[in-house]
Amino acid sequence: MSMSPAEQTPAAEDAAMLREATFVRLRVHTSGAAVAAAGVIGRALETLDVPFRIRATEAPDTVANDDVAAVVGLSDADADLELDPRDGVAIVRELGVDPDPVVALAGLHAAGVSPEDDTALVDAATDAGVESRPGVAVPTADLADGLAHSTLVHAPFSADKERTQAALAELSLPAELDVDAHRRVASLVALEATGGEATPRSTTAVERVLHPEATPNGLFATVGGLADVLDATVREVPGLAVALALGHDARDAALDAWRDHANATHAALREATTGRYESLYALSCDLSSPGRLATVARLARDFRSPEPTVLAVGTGAAALVSTGPAGLDDDLAAAATELGDASATGSPEEATMRFDPSVEPKTVVEAVREVRR
Repeated sequence: MSMSPAEQTPAAEDAAMLREATFVRLRVHTSGAAVAAAGVIGRALETLDVPFRIRATEAPDTVANDDVAAVVGLSDADADLELDPRDGVAIVRELGVDPDPVVALAGLHAAGVSPEDDTALVDAATDAGVESRPGVAVPTADLADGLAHSTLVHAPFSADKERTQAALAELSLPAELDVDAHRRVASLVALEATGGEATPRSTTAVERVLHPEATPNGLFATVGGLADVLDATVREVPGLAVALALGHDARDAALDAWRDHANATHAALREATTGRYESLYALSCDLSSPGRLATVARLARDFRSPEPTVLAVGTGAAALVSTGPAGLDDDLAAAATELGDASATGSPEEATMRFDPSVEPKTVVEAVREVRR
């Protein structure tokens, strides 16, 4: 029995528009959560023979009159649909398609959402071979590689594989890791990530890399590792991340992009000049990529910032993140108007901005502080 219009859920309404579309244009926020959601939606549309295109970009698309323009994880008043990445699974089910459980779980992991209440998704993941175990959520079987390049955590070993190998060597791990060995690795990471310069928030943030869901049959070692790769890759090579989310075997190229992203962002965080203001922590670093700056800001927020909101400013670009939805897209859009030829995009939780490279970082910081007062 079909639901009356009054009974339809937002997911059902979104699915109805997508199902009837002549062509769907999905514009995706450059985040792991958004690209994973777009991936499961795209697979469903393919199953239903609905033509679509996915672009992870801040630039609006050219849309024909009969196209459906949807944004995933972005705010865009001109779009036909604004889709929350966390709703991707519900939308796909309303389309009558079972979502890929591993990609769906990776998207929820990237969004910081627990899937425990979704028993159908958990059961489907179990049937696909996903299993919970102690240890760390990395994409590779090589732990040193996985931990050195993880952007789920910032620790003294980050972006330093030799240091990571030395730390792991002290644990005298067996060739085949058992439960005890996985637990010892997790304890090492937890201690390293929450000591020294780490802030109290790090004790919660480090949980993202612990208690992994292993994927023995997948391209990557864990669900959290896939989430990390999607998040890094969509900020480095967007088309590659889209291909990965749609199920194409882009493993090697994606891992290369993930390593490059990790090396650049961890180094930038360590070398950044910082400033603390009321409810805002600002970093100035030598980066020009909005995506890399967004990762720097997130890592600073989770492991280094004493304030809830972090602004990372580079050359011609900036990123703003916070501990919760805070209207950040509106804040950066307002700040952009104060900086002349500047533009901003994003969501209430994470936003980025481009501006003239000649603009000094302190000018950007002042513009953001002004609109947040």
